[in-house]
Amino acid sequence: MTRPSVLAAKLSAFPRLGLATLPTPLEPMKRLTAHLGGPRLWVKREDATGLGFGGNKLRKLDYVLHEAVTSGADVLVSGGVVQSNSQRQVAAAAAKLGIECHLAVYHGRLAPPTPEYESSGNALLNRLFGGHLHDVPWTGDRNAAITELGDRLREQGRRPYFVPYGVSSPLGAVAYASTILEIAEQSATLGIRPAAIVHCTGSAGTQAGLVVGASIAMPETRVVGIDIDAEPARVRSDVIAYAREAAGMLDAGFDEGAVEVVAGHAGPAYGVPHAATIEAIKLAGTLEAMALDPVYSGKGLAGLIALVRERRWPTDADVVFIHTGGTPALFAYQAVLGI
Repeated sequence: MTRPSVLAAKLSAFPRLGLATLPTPLEPMKRLTAHLGGPRLWVKREDATGLGFGGNKLRKLDYVLHEAVTSGADVLVSGGVVQSNSQRQVAAAAAKLGIECHLAVYHGRLAPPTPEYESSGNALLNRLFGGHLHDVPWTGDRNAAITELGDRLREQGRRPYFVPYGVSSPLGAVAYASTILEIAEQSATLGIRPAAIVHCTGSAGTQAGLVVGASIAMPETRVVGIDIDAEPARVRSDVIAYAREAAGMLDAGFDEGAVEVVAGHAGPAYGVPHAATIEAIKLAGTLEAMALDPVYSGKGLAGLIALVRERRWPTDADVVFIHTGGTPALFAYQAVLGI
């Protein structure tokens, strides 16, 4: 068996609902490549997963919510900050499945950067998709308020299913390993061998899945996470924890040395775009007609651009950037983007 077929066989043991439109495209970024002088850049369009404006979390929810449906849950419980891409995708999935959705909306992790922050973008979509929003203070514990919300609903006789912050869990990481399977198969068709896969990393489940998947199907490809939380040590620790459990679920090996989290590109704080973020968003838009958000994918591309300018890879290498989605958040940050 080829390495990708081994990963495919392992993933086949985990059922999915079919919420996400897969596989997502792998496309060349020829104009950005020329602008930067190489290496050859590609983008994995995880913003094109379809439902509710798409995004990388939907791929995880495709697997995770199969468990919710089969367990007989009648309400999904999750949460995030006001402009969370994750909770928007949870709300969209709940609407599609006909399951009630309650979201713990954290306030205080960052000061609202614009007048439109509290009401537009993902916040608007959460309401449009029928989410029940519960404002809670940010304490630093990503999942405590979500758990408490679920407990209250259970006391009321409901059957809640807990979806963690960022859909980051061992099963979420297993689900995201499927991205590697697609990249491996698409790369073979295109005749390329990516030196690296670069993405933004924060709640850690996405990177955990990529690392475990690559260890099985693309061992020569380095997974590079760009910290967007301004907490690189915490991010790396969480990636290792999720990856270790996901590797066990997939009966695969795991090397902590494969976990690379690059610091220095998160700007002054989580959710606050800086000059490099805005430059990356504008370059993606004007050169590739690609809309990135200022919290996640914009900072991820800013980190990739910095690594290219530092000559991390030779000009004839192939590097894949994962566009994790988040386009709706652009509209909540308009006043600070200078566009």
